[in-house]
Amino acid sequence: MSVALPLLLGLLALLGAPLFAIIAAGALYGFWYEEIDLSVVAIEILRLADLPVLSAIPLFTFAGYVLGESQAPARLVQLTDACLGRLRGGLAIVALASCALFTAFTGASGVTIVALGALLYPALRQADYPDKFSLGLVTSSGSLGLLFAPALPLILYGVVAQQMGLDDPPSIEDLFRAGLLPGLLMLVLLGAYGMWMDHGQVEREPFSWSRAGRALRQSSWELPLPFVVLGGIYSGTFVVSEAAAVTALYVLIVEVAIRGEVPLRSLPKVMRESMVLVGAILVILGVSLASTNYMIDTEVPTRLFATIRTYVSSPLTFLMLLNIFLLILGTLLDIFSAIVLVIPIILPVAQSYGIHPVHLGIVFLANMQIGYITPPVGMNLFIASHRFKRPVLELYTAALPFCGLLILAVLVITYWPNLSLYLLSPTP
Repeated sequence: MSVALPLLLGLLALLGAPLFAIIAAGALYGFWYEEIDLSVVAIEILRLADLPVLSAIPLFTFAGYVLGESQAPARLVQLTDACLGRLRGGLAIVALASCALFTAFTGASGVTIVALGALLYPALRQADYPDKFSLGLVTSSGSLGLLFAPALPLILYGVVAQQMGLDDPPSIEDLFRAGLLPGLLMLVLLGAYGMWMDHGQVEREPFSWSRAGRALRQSSWELPLPFVVLGGIYSGTFVVSEAAAVTALYVLIVEVAIRGEVPLRSLPKVMRESMVLVGAILVILGVSLASTNYMIDTEVPTRLFATIRTYVSSPLTFLMLLNIFLLILGTLLDIFSAIVLVIPIILPVAQSYGIHPVHLGIVFLANMQIGYITPPVGMNLFIASHRFKRPVLELYTAALPFCGLLILAVLVITYWPNLSLYLLSPTP
């Protein structure tokens, strides 16, 4: 393939051309150059319809957007505050736990900062947390739940990995299990930082069974949702697509019919906003599968591995270089584009070094999660800037300590594979 084409496509990307068009153009030219019928691109896009798990993406996304339109975020904060607010650093832990749980259902869409930011930031300031800490906490927490099921990036990584013809492709259920302990590690590190920053100058409200019971009653409809969905998946009662359908139906009935917090007239707007995100993901995924097939046919991963192997023989060194690469990548690409573009290239190389595909997925997502709070493309920085009317640079400075702790967590996740693999279902 001509060297001029990648340069041209890169220039078009810098000028703002849609990413799916860049990927599709590269795939079409590649197949044409190899004298392969161009209908293969359309076939790859059509093949998406045969993936049963693919229906989980729009259903979980829709459910998350409906939850974001309701008062569920406020009830979630009240519940966690009633249970944890008495602890030292309790409000910071409340903010972290609420954001992580909410992000797990809304995905990497920025909804968490919009929905919870107005509740958590004033509460943190009122509790005498420094302004810089409060801004950094809320900005950083907006992507914390990406390793917890049923987060959309976990599902998307599984879909992409399953299309690569691996001998033992990772299941979505195993990815859900694998993200639990690494996600908790991130919460524990940031929670410990929150406890350290709590100077104890504000008198905390003592724990009250009546307050906790009231918060439980108010959240009684939403509280069973994660237990039903995840319990159903892990017990084998549901497959992921069925769990997504149950989630969407349950949320729709509760927030629209029972609570009435999302009026029927608002549903078309919620559907449109959620499906715009889904549509962008699926279009990029479709053309990327075609691009992936071209790279596999032309042995791009094999040649890349041979080149890397010349200079890097140790899996540990490879993982260190991979972390650096992914941290840089996270500053340039959003997580969905990065998954469909980069995973087909690095997954075969990582497997050649003996790295488990599930472990790679968790390492990849943990790194990309940090990209949400790093310029120039850190989406959470821009959303928080708009939400709190603060300059992006100020928010980036505020998020730096949290970024450092998350990088520490990434190093632990990277070099302690069993943290990700411990909960996997045993191989039959």
